[in-house]
Amino acid sequence: MTKKLLVLTLGIVLFSLNLKAQESFEKWPALKNFHTVISQTLHPAEEGNLSPVKKRSGELLQKAVLLHQSDIPVGFSRPGIIPAVHKLYLASAALDKLVKRKVEDKLILAGLKQVHDCFHTIVGICSDKKD
Repeated sequence: MTKKLLVLTLGIVLFSLNLKAQESFEKWPALKNFHTVISQTLHPAEEGNLSPVKKRSGELLQKAVLLHQSDIPVGFSRPGIIPAVHKLYLASAALDKLVKRKVEDKLILAGLKQVHDCFHTIVGICSDKKD
């Protein structure tokens, strides 16, 4: 019974975080655009298909640049957001360099996961509403 309650509670928390993330995407179009590309490259890579990230690493970097240059919406400008966005930009640039240098797939996958982790840091900051 305790295990079922834990699983149910975890499910509710994850659902709530997903709703807050979707709200973040709607209020910050540059974040939404980055999310589209990262999801279309990461999920195939997790299944062993690195072709999308190899083809779209430049696009991912471009979306990171646009996010980096975008105005942070009111309500999301809180401690840590600017460094997190900058780190995402740097990780995206590093990934694009790895792809262009045609390094081993495991290194590209590691770079993509780093970009994804940076993205989730931003979403976490945006979802942690204090208002």
